[in-house]
Order: sequence, then C-alpha cells, then structure tokens
Amino acid sequence: MGVILLVPAHPLRPRHPDEHFAAEAAAARAAGLDVAVVDHDTLAGGGDVRRAVASVSGSGVAVYRGWMLRSERYAAFAEVLAERGVVLRTGAEQYRRAHELPGWYADLAAVTPATAWTHGSSRADLDRARVELGAGPAVLRDYTKSMKHYWDEAAFIPDLGDDVAVWKVASRFLELREDDFVGGFVLRRFERFVSAEVRTWWVDGACVLIGSHPDTPNDLPSVEVDLAAVVPLIAGLGLPFVTVDLALRDDGVWRVIELGDGQVSDRPITVGPETMIAALLAQ
Repeated sequence: MGVILLVPAHPLRPRHPDEHFAAEAAAARAAGLDVAVVDHDTLAGGGDVRRAVASVSGSGVAVYRGWMLRSERYAAFAEVLAERGVVLRTGAEQYRRAHELPGWYADLAAVTPATAWTHGSSRADLDRARVELGAGPAVLRDYTKSMKHYWDEAAFIPDLGDDVAVWKVASRFLELREDDFVGGFVLRRFERFVSAEVRTWWVDGACVLIGSHPDTPNDLPSVEVDLAAVVPLIAGLGLPFVTVDLALRDDGVWRVIELGDGQVSDRPITVGPETMIAALLAQ
C-alpha cells in the first residue's frame, strides 16, 4: 500500500487540484505518490462527505494537504475515508489536539506564552479567563486562529485589567470571525519578540524542515534557531505531522508561538514543493 496525497479540488475544474496545492500535487506524483482530489467546500460546509471524497480510489495511508477543516468535519472525513480503505495518517483526535490550542498548550506551557481560554463566547467566561491570566497586555484569538492583521482592533489587548477594553476587542474579533469562530476565546500573555517567525515541520516527533513563516517568506532570523527545549516536548505529544512556529523573545529565548496540524499549515513560497513533499515523507 502506497501513500496517497489528498488535496482540495479546483473549484472550477473539480478533477484538478486547487491552484494553491497544484505544485505539491505534482511534486508528490514525481515522488511516486498517488494523488487524489477532494471537495473541500463540501467537507467544510457540512455537506455529503461521501460525495466529497468520491474521486479517492485505492487503499492505504493518506495525508491531507489543504485548507483548514473544523475538527468535527475532519473526523467525518476520516471516518468516510476509512470505510473506503483509506486511513489518514493523522487520526481525528490527533488532528483536534494539534489544530486547537487547548489540545497542545499544557504540554508546551514551559516554552510558550501563558494562556487562558473560555468555552464559548460569553462575556462572563471571558472575564473569568482574563482574571485568571492577570493584569497586563495580552493577545486574543480563538482555538484555531487570531486576527493579527487587525492587530489594534481585534487582537492586542493593552491591559487585561480593563474589562471594557477587553470586551471591545473580543466583540470586534467575533464580528470578523463570524461563523468561523472556533471553540472559545483564547487569551495569551503578550511577549515582545525581536525576530521574524520561523515555521518548523515535524514528522513523528522529529524536526524535518525549518523555514520562514508564510506571512514573512523572505525573512529568517539572523541567528540559528535553538530547538533544544522544544524537541522533547514535541516528541512527547505523539503527533504524526505538525508545524511549530517560533520567534526569538527580547531576552534571547526561543518561544513557541503556535503549534498546528501539518496537513493544514501553509507552505511559504520560499520552500519548494519538492522539499515539502520530501519532509512530509520523512520517517
């Protein structure tokens, strides 16, 4: 049984890969992998999962490289594929653990900003979380995503002690995220970083690729990334394919900004598709 790469279908040419993932699909075929397309919009929108994966044939282990899916939609995706004899390398619970911050935070608490979160979007629960974290600056997000491109409106909170200001930022965040809001509010202690973010890729607990972050593809830190504190923690998670974004804090310590499922983590344009596929296949 070979490895199957699953990518989203082009919205106008459903038998072809979405343009964003076409280069990785071509690199996978060149490396000897089978490639199949899936209907991401149907998967994400709660439609007929069997129809969404109708073009997937054969059997074996599969890796998805595509747009984000909510954890419950990924679980349905995995279940229907399994009925067809295709097993996603990353199981549904593993995906949730990597994709949603509460799944990985406790294991990485020593190397990432202090964090508190809510279950849902109520103001009362947000007040509980902000009090738990304590006064001072923080960054707001939900379980899977921030709105950092709306930094002053919907991400940065100058002081968690100011409940009115906190709710103003949270309300704007909800307005922008709309139906994409996942899980609850997440408050992360603000730390000052002095480098561009680095995106690292990990397969079975081993770092297989270090590159730039997709938001700053041409920027890499001027100093070597020190993964010594992170390696045993990522290995301990037992997750098959993840990304870890890091940045250098102003005291010279490398800190984890984010952990994500590698299947739905974007590739910077400065990392070639062949390099990405080779890293994905690393054992």
